[in-house]
Amino acid sequence: MKTDTLPLALYVHWPFCVSKCPYCDFNSHVREQVDQDAWRAALLADLAHEAALLPGRRLGSIFFGGGTPSLMPPGTVAALIEAAGRHWDFEPDIEITLEANPSSVEAARFADLAAAGVNRVSLGLQALDDEALRFLGRAHGVDEGLAALETAQKAFGRVSFDLIYARPGQSLASWEAELARAIGFGTEHLSLYQLTIEPGTRFATLAAQGALTIPDSDTAADLFEATRAIAADAGLPAYEISNHARPGAESRHNLTYWRYGDYAGVGPGAHGRRGGLATVRHKKPENWMAAIGRKANGLQIEDALTPHNRATEGLVMGLRLREGVDLTRIADLAGGTAPVDDLAIGQLIRQGLMAREGDRLRATEAGMPVLEAILREIVLD
Repeated sequence: MKTDTLPLALYVHWPFCVSKCPYCDFNSHVREQVDQDAWRAALLADLAHEAALLPGRRLGSIFFGGGTPSLMPPGTVAALIEAAGRHWDFEPDIEITLEANPSSVEAARFADLAAAGVNRVSLGLQALDDEALRFLGRAHGVDEGLAALETAQKAFGRVSFDLIYARPGQSLASWEAELARAIGFGTEHLSLYQLTIEPGTRFATLAAQGALTIPDSDTAADLFEATRAIAADAGLPAYEISNHARPGAESRHNLTYWRYGDYAGVGPGAHGRRGGLATVRHKKPENWMAAIGRKANGLQIEDALTPHNRATEGLVMGLRLREGVDLTRIADLAGGTAPVDDLAIGQLIRQGLMAREGDRLRATEAGMPVLEAILREIVLD
């Protein structure tokens, strides 16, 4: 499957939190006042630039993400969707997703955003435990989050929410109960992530001080296996390492990423992949806006990826999926031979960690928990 045969995806990054927001890591992006007309015009200009470089494509998904995109004016959302429809033909079942925090302020806007054309929402619930939410630095409590989920389910045809597990002190039994409760809300899609401690974060500092103890590797593996089994038994099998959906309800937008298709990124800080080019927009809103004024687009970087880089990106992204990757396509991206170690693959197959049917290579259920180690073994530099 060639990259340009996949539906195109559009990512719109809205950088602002219009009031002090505990969800946003970019404090410089907090703004009390935003000139909405100017920002709408700038986003439309950035979109038009990308569309001119991707003519004749069919658009399969639009994703509004960033700071607090659910606080984007519904009129701006509608204008961007309408403009995208002028630039490209829409797939008949185009997916239009908006990320939202589960606050009452944002939930109050859901009906207007649905009327603007959004048909799917991804809700950052993160936990069904108030103490855990406080630990994670979330402003909402469980009751507010569930009220937002109920509002979302009434407003949108498709709803997803995320949860974080392998939290400090979390037992297998408590997570199983929390996950069963989450499944009971009846959404078609769940994103279930293990807590990771990233260097330089508050969590890393606490861990270094001995004030934070996360589950050990054996417990984390048990949590991972239980998560997949419980979700699958409930009709939400894992189609990606951390994402679960009813068949047919997978995130089409994210599938474009994982299948290494083209996606246009517009707005401050947005990344994209366009015909073998890696694109990055200016991150700081003022710098992005200044670039729009100078040249009618917000591009900061537009780098040609080498065939090897494209192939390795395709491998790393695609092996996250249950379906795996087509090595013939990876070889096409590489311009010759897929950059994989066949001997290492053979050994991993014998160990039951990978499987190969013809040219399709995938990680097995046993391999998914150690996928990062598998990638280090098989992907050639």
